[in-house]
Amino acid sequence: MLEKINNLLTEVEGFAAQSKEQVEEYRIKWLSKKGQITALFEDFKSVAPEIKREVGQKLNELRNKAQERINELKDKYSENDSVNTNANIDLTTPSDPTIAIGSRHPLSIVKNQIIDVFARIGFTVSDGREIEDDWHNFTALNTPENHPARDMQDTFYVNINPEMVLRTQTSSVQVHIMENQKPPIRTISPGRVYRNEAISARAHCQFHQIEGLYIDEKVSFADLKQTLNFFAKELFGTETKIRMRPSYFPFTEPSAEVDISCTICKGEGCNVCKYTGWVEILGCGMVDPQVLDNCGIDSNKFSCFAVGMGIERITMLKYRVKDLRLFFENDVRFLKQFSGE
Repeated sequence: MLEKINNLLTEVEGFAAQSKEQVEEYRIKWLSKKGQITALFEDFKSVAPEIKREVGQKLNELRNKAQERINELKDKYSENDSVNTNANIDLTTPSDPTIAIGSRHPLSIVKNQIIDVFARIGFTVSDGREIEDDWHNFTALNTPENHPARDMQDTFYVNINPEMVLRTQTSSVQVHIMENQKPPIRTISPGRVYRNEAISARAHCQFHQIEGLYIDEKVSFADLKQTLNFFAKELFGTETKIRMRPSYFPFTEPSAEVDISCTICKGEGCNVCKYTGWVEILGCGMVDPQVLDNCGIDSNKFSCFAVGMGIERITMLKYRVKDLRLFFENDVRFLKQFSGE
């Protein structure tokens, strides 16, 4: 019996399979229920007691070596299969044309277009938190204590003492910028803002803004007008005209509302522009010197203009969308229309 064991041991040690199938063939030959090694264990019951210990040790050695060799060869061919499979993959092959490809959300498309326009004239992008304290959201921006915007009917309060709110404008980001950077500053702040409003076709409790800020020596209203004129022509077309109307904002003086010539009727008059030929797109103005002082910037040396616009409004004008709620409903039928943008 020892001779049989030694012969099998030599066979196992010298075994070199040529394929994964041959490995399985020898596993069955040696280790299956009817295999040669299993049969030797059956014969072991009739071995003479004086050599049982020696034979038992040899049998165990044979079984362990056979199992190790089979596992080693199995792993080898599994790795080779994996390498060969990967080698056959062409990573430059186009994806399956039957798989539907999504698109950017229309608000993201327009936001990126606006950022691109301002980036071309040196504006950087700044971001900030959506939960703000009273100072950065209201007080630093010259908002009076009794201003309606501070009421709970208009603003979502997260905490009362200290007062923390969901930001009502991305101007709060600009306050952080002014507190932590030295002029000259030229930045735009896109982001989501919140106001306590009833949801309708023209209003929502959350929407998106982009606000721009330019601080330097001798910045004038003429710089503001030229910047907005460039912006309107780049975003809406070279034939677009702008009109500025006097307005009021707590943190700018003078302040203005900006209209563009209607992109639908080209200024002739239609139901979108209410037959005036003009459509309002944003608010702007020269930043009040007190706001600069609040943020630690010398208002005697530096001047500044600010611009603020709603991305939803710009998007509605650009794509002629009549209902604001469509931007938040994730209706695939609506979103598919922007797949080519």
